[in-house]
Amino acid sequence: MAADKLPFGSKRDIRILLVGEAGVGKTSIILSLVNDKFPEKVPVRVEDTYMPTDVTPEKAPTHIIDFSFSEQTEETLFEEILRANVICIVYAIDFQESIDRITGYWLPAVRQCLGDDHKTPVILVGNKSDVQENTSMEQLLPVMNQYQEVETCIECSAKNLKNISEVFYYAQKAVLHPTAPLYVPEEKELTAACQRALTRVFKICDQDNDGRLNDAEINQFQRRCFNAPLQAQALEDVKEVVRKNTTEGVIDDGLTLKGFLFLHTLFIQRGRHETTWTVLRKFGYNDNLDLSKDYLFPLLKVPAACTAELTHQGHHFLQTILEKYDEDKDGHLSPTELGNLFSTCPIMPWGPDVNNAVATNAQGWISYCGFHAQWTLTTLLDLPRTMEYLAYLGYVHADDNQLSALNVTRERHIDMEKKQTSRNVLQCSVIGLKGSGKTSFLQAHLGRNLQYQATLEKEHLPLYTINTVSVYGQDRYLVLHEVETGPDGSLSQADVACDVACFMYDVCNPKSFEYCSRVFKEYFSELDVPCLFVAGKADRQEVRQDDALQPADFCSEFRLLPPQYFSCADTVSKDVYIKLLTMAAFPNLRQMQVQDRTLWIKAGLGLAVAAACSYMMYKTVKKMHR
Repeated sequence: MAADKLPFGSKRDIRILLVGEAGVGKTSIILSLVNDKFPEKVPVRVEDTYMPTDVTPEKAPTHIIDFSFSEQTEETLFEEILRANVICIVYAIDFQESIDRITGYWLPAVRQCLGDDHKTPVILVGNKSDVQENTSMEQLLPVMNQYQEVETCIECSAKNLKNISEVFYYAQKAVLHPTAPLYVPEEKELTAACQRALTRVFKICDQDNDGRLNDAEINQFQRRCFNAPLQAQALEDVKEVVRKNTTEGVIDDGLTLKGFLFLHTLFIQRGRHETTWTVLRKFGYNDNLDLSKDYLFPLLKVPAACTAELTHQGHHFLQTILEKYDEDKDGHLSPTELGNLFSTCPIMPWGPDVNNAVATNAQGWISYCGFHAQWTLTTLLDLPRTMEYLAYLGYVHADDNQLSALNVTRERHIDMEKKQTSRNVLQCSVIGLKGSGKTSFLQAHLGRNLQYQATLEKEHLPLYTINTVSVYGQDRYLVLHEVETGPDGSLSQADVACDVACFMYDVCNPKSFEYCSRVFKEYFSELDVPCLFVAGKADRQEVRQDDALQPADFCSEFRLLPPQYFSCADTVSKDVYIKLLTMAAFPNLRQMQVQDRTLWIKAGLGLAVAAACSYMMYKTVKKMHR
């Protein structure tokens, strides 16, 4: 396995330290492994030995360190213990003092260096099995029970090469597939952390959410973890073993969570730790049974002038889990269904404000469209969180990581050169004086009138809302951001770096427009960002604005579209949102003569032609696949 293809949590190389009393055969064991024969002359110690991947049992690059008090000090010993991935304490079967020193010096020395609760595995290696018939295993069982870091004990002979390769196999295995994180020998059951991890794996693989893995789900799991399905008879044999050893491990011919956990307990008890570790690492776990950072946060650079969006594969995955957990198939997620969906995650990714950021039903339950929209918004504003939760939920596409679910858009200046944007998610900064109706404007984007908005809790009203807007047959996401200005009315760079700006003023507040005109002239008059002035609360009596120019004259002066009147007192019109999205999609329309309506006609035709071409291509491809 190439270094850049190692499973999450696996070691890139292994450092094995051999310690023990003088004369027990540490150096002979190393030389017998390297030369495949017993050495005629044995030095006091050998220099560090490197074993490449193709000659080691576990196919992992391995460094073997020979320690000897004849040439080295205790200070050096402690340095080597700190650097070691696994420690082999070698004793001679025919030398009782070397056995006594295991607990009299060596194991206490390791704990003194690493701490009583250290995680470095220890292998007890009994050399010279060729000179004594009696085994030392029974004598060392109490030691293994007292010191949990002792993975196993193996007897060997450097002289006749018995079990020499096995010594290093078990040493590598103790590093790559440690027992301690998985299993509690005294209780003969999986650790709590292992049970949690395997439960997450089970839930992810249970694609129809019925609490059982059917044959198809088991074989998909097998392909993901081991690159091959089980043969029909082998699969039946596995289920039969579960049936015989545990109740309710197989129900309706499907493997339950109880049966799944039993199988992994059985693997570990039979010394097949690597099977369980292969599964856990395929699903992102490291040696501590935490999801690794590489798994949660694969590297993706997003330049300052670009944004990140979900790809078709990303949306397809989200739709799959929506349908999996929407038990009543009503197109919405109840609080219980939403909790079940995120049961493979450490915490819920959202707070109560999510129900006011996206589309919901009358009960406040998030819809399918709202679920997609919320993850689209999260991807835009907090890309690491999207990657993290895609990993928690078990995203996989053709064995790729989360990066296949994400796309980085081209830079905005290229959109200007092309005279249209390729983005599917467009940002609108909504700017205006407090009380001008910005919050209502954001909620109306979700189709909510003032009567509905009056039922909402104000502390749960977010500064962002997102919904799809259809323009000439194309659906794109329009994100509205209610801008909070500083005490001096200043805007941040992020507030200005939007795809379109919406300046909202209150038609019945004479001081409302002056703020918008001032902010426009200070921040946007020299930029290429399209701007639209919106006259809010248009159902009320309009008053004259306290500004040098009235709104219509101001827009004419700066070659902007005339103010768009808006009210959500009763029925919510989508016209203003369509106009904002169109302006964002065609940023070259930043400046235009008020009377030049042909530019808007051309923009509309451009979108219509693009949509028609996309539809024709879709039909052509569909015919080719028939």
